[in-house]
Amino acid sequence: MVHLRLKTRIRRLARRYPRINFTIRSFLIFSATFGGAYGFLAGTRSSASTYDPHAFAIGASFLFALACVALAMLSMRMRWLRHKMRKIAAHNEALIDRNWELKEAEERARSLFESQSDLIVLRDWQGRITYANEAFCAFTHKSRAELLGSDFTLPVIEQGEAATETNGTRVHDQRVESATGPRWIAWRESLVRPDADRPAELQCVGRDVTDRTETERALGDARDHANAANRAKSRFLAMASHEIRTPLNGIIGMSGLLLDTPLTPEQATYAKAVRTSGESLLSLIEELLDFSKIEAGKIDLEQRPFELAPLIEEITELLAPRAQARQIEIACYIDERLPREVVGDAARLRQVLLNLAGNAIKFTSVGGVALIVEPGIWPGEISFLVRDTGIGIAPEAQQRIFREFEQADDRIARNYGGTGLGLSISERLVRRMGGRIALQSAPGEGATFEVSIPLKSSDTAMPVLAAPDMTGKPVMLVAPQTIEASLVARRLERWGAPTCMVADASAARALLPERNWHAVIVDHAFGASDVQALGEAAQHHAVHRIAMFTPAERHDLQPAAMNAFNGYLVKPLRAASLAARLTADTAPLVPDVEDESNAVAAPARAAKGLSILVAEDNEINALLMRSLLTRLGHRPVISVNGREAFESWLAAQTAGTPYDVVLMDVQMPELDGIEATRLIRAREADRSLTHTRILALTANTLVEDRYACFEAGMDGFLIKPLDRDKLIEALDGLVPASGVAA
Repeated sequence: MVHLRLKTRIRRLARRYPRINFTIRSFLIFSATFGGAYGFLAGTRSSASTYDPHAFAIGASFLFALACVALAMLSMRMRWLRHKMRKIAAHNEALIDRNWELKEAEERARSLFESQSDLIVLRDWQGRITYANEAFCAFTHKSRAELLGSDFTLPVIEQGEAATETNGTRVHDQRVESATGPRWIAWRESLVRPDADRPAELQCVGRDVTDRTETERALGDARDHANAANRAKSRFLAMASHEIRTPLNGIIGMSGLLLDTPLTPEQATYAKAVRTSGESLLSLIEELLDFSKIEAGKIDLEQRPFELAPLIEEITELLAPRAQARQIEIACYIDERLPREVVGDAARLRQVLLNLAGNAIKFTSVGGVALIVEPGIWPGEISFLVRDTGIGIAPEAQQRIFREFEQADDRIARNYGGTGLGLSISERLVRRMGGRIALQSAPGEGATFEVSIPLKSSDTAMPVLAAPDMTGKPVMLVAPQTIEASLVARRLERWGAPTCMVADASAARALLPERNWHAVIVDHAFGASDVQALGEAAQHHAVHRIAMFTPAERHDLQPAAMNAFNGYLVKPLRAASLAARLTADTAPLVPDVEDESNAVAAPARAAKGLSILVAEDNEINALLMRSLLTRLGHRPVISVNGREAFESWLAAQTAGTPYDVVLMDVQMPELDGIEATRLIRAREADRSLTHTRILALTANTLVEDRYACFEAGMDGFLIKPLDRDKLIEALDGLVPASGVAA
């Protein structure tokens, strides 16, 4: 190893100093030659030598042979060197070609650099410019001779944020001063090594991005202005909602109070028209507010467990009076395979289904509307079908109706009214819930809206209904061929009951003796006399004799006309009520007994004797609240602003007669409801007073307004126009304090 190092160093020294190498080699050759010749001659001429011609000849021959061998080796060495030289020459030629190619590539690169519109500049480790392309020279209005060797930099007006890429390249933007004015340059800086024996240089490549930057800033300003406009629109809508809802509260509330007084038929008609107009205007405001919330992305969905069947049946019962007023039917069917409880936003689902079913009722004059709930095509998905027998929708209008302010055609808009927002809101809500909405329809053949939404089962998932075992228990269903009857027959067959559906009362009487019927269900739509006759005929052939009524028909019944029946159902039917009637013990029908699951909801029990402070600055609304609370048996005290409300509450606390409830209007002069509530809560905390229940009265429906009320310490939230039943529930404690909502 040491020998190789020494040899390498000697060769390196010889290549570095060729003259010294040549001198040493010449000296050695001369010394060897001279020493050999001199020794030979001296030996032959010495007096002590014994000259032998024979030995001399042998020696000379040996020396000649050595010389020949040396010459032969020298010849081979020369041939090897010539071969080596040819290879070196070929290699040199290749290097020359490569060098020419590199020079050509360098020229192309240089010409490319020069032709680039990007600014390209190289700087050494001291910051001096070693290269600048024509674009950089033109940008700085300086010649290349002036720039090379200088430390010139562009004047920086504004420095942008810098970032470093994974390969070490530094990227940043600068706003610099140029001869044509301020410009934005996007720089990319990286280290490059021009030669192996030279230190690395900093290569800076800049691109003029003034247009892009100004566009981005313009877009940013436009976005900020749009956000500000959205906020202003939200504030405007909230203010408009408040200002419209406040008089609407008086219109709807006062008309309701007026209808409770003795009126002539003509006066009652006018009062009902006033209330109906107010409710229509309120519905329009709700749609506009929902649309604005969706547009602003302020719709927040809840994920809470809720029972599926009660939700669908409540929607059906809520719309039943409207359908029966148009002399059509509405019915629902919930598949037993669905879970009883699912997780989702029940309020938004209710809104979508109410909108679709309400539209179906509006556009249907013959037949009816069916709300069917079934498992969807995907696991965890539920399909809600709203099917009607109405006017239908033309194919070219089926996509347009989902756009805002659009309807199927102008004739429909004139005949049926509406803003064209309902379906647009429903479609956006369904998409927000991760579902989809589809439509199948044809003119004159009705329409079917299918809403498919993923709804997970809750942890305590149970079947939607514990279906009774009706296997081998025949049921005769005597009813016109209506939607309600078809869905009841479908449910009975799913329960295993052999079902005979008869659309004529006389035909049903003829079929009664054919077998022993478990139950005979008769629709009161045939008329009181036919229903009574069929019930009397079925007494000897059926265990259960059940009559079906609408709420209006039920209240007009005479007890004597129903003696033959031992059960009744109110339309639209609930599955649980139908199952209970079919499995109940047989007993005579008692007309006075209310069917809790189907009876029309009676007004909530009125709270009695509460001392209530009402903070309301609007005179009409204050009069409405005083009259309404007085009729409910309470003792209201009216304050016209927040300051007066706080002082009245404080005086009552001091006198030892505190208020039971405070109804606090949010927007009031001098001191608003939020600040008044904070003062009350602060005084309660300082004096350890009993917590007073405070309910907000406001026409604002935005989520931020609710949060502001709850953060101030309010216990509930009532929205104007005030619903009497919601107020009664709130005062009776039927709704939890933290969840009161109108």
